[in-house]
Amino acid sequence: MEDYTAKDIVVLEGLKAVRKRPAMYIGSTDVRGLHQLLYEVMDNSIDEAMGGFCKNIFVTVKGKNVTIEDDGRGIPVDIHPKYNKSALEIVLTELHSGAKFEQKVYKVSGGLHGVGVHVVNALSSSFEIFVKRDGFVYHQGYSRGEKLTPVEKVGKISDGKIEWIRAISTSFHFNSPTGTLISFEPDETIMETAEYSLETVRGRIEELSYLNKGLTITLDWNGTITTFQHQGGIEEMVRNMNKGKKTLHDEVIYGLIKFNGEMKDITSGNNKKTADEPKEDSSHASTFIEFAIQYNESVSENLLAFANDINTREGGTHVSGFKGALTKVLNDEAKKLKIIEDENFFTGEDVREGLTAVISVKIPEPQFEGQTKEKLGNSSVRGMVFSGVAEHLKRYFEDHPRVSEIICKKAFQAAEAREAARNAREMVRSKSSLNATLPGTLADCTLEDPEKTELYVVEGESAAGPAKQGRDRSFQAILPIRGKILNVEKAGWDKILKNVQVKNLFSAINMGPNDPYDPKKLRYGKIVFMTDADVDGSHIRTLLLTLFYRHLKELIVNGHVYIAVVPLFRIQKGTVVKYVYTDKEKDALIKQLSNPIVQRFKGLGEMNPDQLWETAMNPETRKLVRVQIEDAAEADSLFTLLMGEQVEPRREYIMSHATEAQNIDV
Repeated sequence: MEDYTAKDIVVLEGLKAVRKRPAMYIGSTDVRGLHQLLYEVMDNSIDEAMGGFCKNIFVTVKGKNVTIEDDGRGIPVDIHPKYNKSALEIVLTELHSGAKFEQKVYKVSGGLHGVGVHVVNALSSSFEIFVKRDGFVYHQGYSRGEKLTPVEKVGKISDGKIEWIRAISTSFHFNSPTGTLISFEPDETIMETAEYSLETVRGRIEELSYLNKGLTITLDWNGTITTFQHQGGIEEMVRNMNKGKKTLHDEVIYGLIKFNGEMKDITSGNNKKTADEPKEDSSHASTFIEFAIQYNESVSENLLAFANDINTREGGTHVSGFKGALTKVLNDEAKKLKIIEDENFFTGEDVREGLTAVISVKIPEPQFEGQTKEKLGNSSVRGMVFSGVAEHLKRYFEDHPRVSEIICKKAFQAAEAREAARNAREMVRSKSSLNATLPGTLADCTLEDPEKTELYVVEGESAAGPAKQGRDRSFQAILPIRGKILNVEKAGWDKILKNVQVKNLFSAINMGPNDPYDPKKLRYGKIVFMTDADVDGSHIRTLLLTLFYRHLKELIVNGHVYIAVVPLFRIQKGTVVKYVYTDKEKDALIKQLSNPIVQRFKGLGEMNPDQLWETAMNPETRKLVRVQIEDAAEADSLFTLLMGEQVEPRREYIMSHATEAQNIDV
């Protein structure tokens, strides 16, 4: 055994731990982690806005460089009494430091872990900060977490104007006496990419502008400036989410409830004492619960949840409390209206069919799971949300009996469809018990462990042939689908449950619509869409994505759904063989190799089994893209627009974006 002594113990001082294990702090070093860096800085400005100290935020993205400015209070720069250094330097270099651990400076904040801006500093090749405070402008510079300059005065503020003490390569957008400006570039020796996505950044900024009424956020994207401000808040957000859908009631049901010893429904002025809450105390931070709901005629649910303005994609206690309240109240209402006899007739899925909703909580001590904060864990929040939402909905339905009746009848129709779906799902069995129920077209694999198995959903029998021959039979299964499957965005439950292709997919996966997500019951851990690299293939892939987004969404959220990237060309020069995926790559390689043999793949059926294995199925060489939901509101809107009933909005969208289309076969 090798020696293992004290000298083998390594202590990573300062921000070295962040650079050594960046994924621990930002989730990953890919494009998602890149955007997390931007969010960490922006969330500090949002925390100032939630406290009422910031009215404007300016975000600038110019290539790799990101600059975020706010007109908040400005980070303190005075000397910390215990550590004998500037507070600004401490919050940029010391892990788990900040003003968010106690409810003195920030009653509510998203960045409770105290590692946000430190991480950005550590993972940036250049990092500069400017603070306007106490009549001066202060500056400090860093590179990869290492200090380049001390905290120093670089400007003096008089009557809102800055008199620069020395030459500075930045300028402020806001003529305010206080504020913070941070500019950084990601370290490309650590981050896999430095290319930001306009759609992703815009989506997050718009989200934040809905969640913070009165806040103005301006985005300068390489010189194109857009301003975001939504005075209607989450009510307006729900209305926009329902654009293009037929709503069941015109008014958005909105509630705002405050908990602090008393439950106060601010939208109705009703107060109710809660025994388990502390008495009113000005030093005790309040919990706010805000929600907005509106139903439409679709069979899908679109629920967005936030905690302290953080998008909790995986839900949490606030979501379970909201869902529980909605189910309880609608069961009570339906029984009162004699629509049902049993007060527990409706399930949660029944009452959420056709629901568009936003739930936002702001709490003093959020307990998030992981630094990327995608699930809220505070157990007390569930009870607060349940009681607050239930009380508000009861009063609303008393005042709006017609809306109550419409929603309850919608839930009853969903319950009837659920029963039909249950009967249809009885055909679905695990492969160990009833192999006869599996689709006849399925070429199954021999392994049964879902952590190791993969299902390739391929376009037609012509593609299924080489896929079946080229696969590794131990862990890869092949399911061919004929032509273009049903567009579930336009179809009702009757058509969905009768469609052979859709039923085959549900059966093969061992999960159907409204089934609870259970990874242990899945037949395959990875579901891979593999279609031709042409317009028809793209259409089929879009139809599959629509099906999964609307009825198997948990599979996407939990990382089970992938797209196989198949090559367009095979290029050979002598013994050198290359596969390329775009015309641009092809042209560049032809110039490099000089007169090679070029083969254009018109479809998967033209590829030999070994070619398909090497490019799209071999885990060592293939390219798979994981399907992720970065912006749920935008995703829902696009599925409605592109796959829904209304033709005119789709025509307008296609015409306005026609010049952006790529890879169209002529």
